Amino acid sequence: KVLIRESVTKSTDGNKIAAHAGETIQEVVANVQRVTALVSDIAGATQEQSTGLNEINKAVVQMDEMTQQNAALVEESAAAAESMDSQAHALTEIVARFKTGVNVRRAEAPRAKPAAATRLQAPKPVRAAVRRGPAQPELSASKQPVPTPKADDDGQWEAF
Repeated sequence: KVLIRESVTKSTDGNKIAAHAGETIQEVVANVQRVTALVSDIAGATQEQSTGLNEINKAVVQMDEMTQQNAALVEESAAAAESMDSQAHALTEIVARFKTGVNVRRAEAPRAKPAAATRLQAPKPVRAAVRRGPAQPELSASKQPVPTPKADDDGQWEAF
């Protein structure tokens, strides 16, 4: 009888241990499933971040391209302004050779120096050359001013 009792006790203890082991295995399986879900969530978030970073990278590249285009346009505008300034001074010199008989005081406006354009380190896109107007006629210092004929008797008109 003692042997049977010990067998029953050991059998009961074995069943308890087996049941406890089953519960522990179920907890491990549940925890593994939670870890798998967390890893899946992390992978999804990483993919979203990667997509977001790619979009940000594209936006930065587009802004860089626009900045380079703007810099090229600024340089073209500065060159055009310098050309217009030169043409305006040449026109002023040409017009100054004509005499109308009217005393007009001319004050020469100071020439503004163009601001130095900052150069970008990044390569610039290829641009078409700025179109220039026809070459300015050179004013020869050896030319004498054209004498103006004397006014008619009525004093209102002069001939050139």
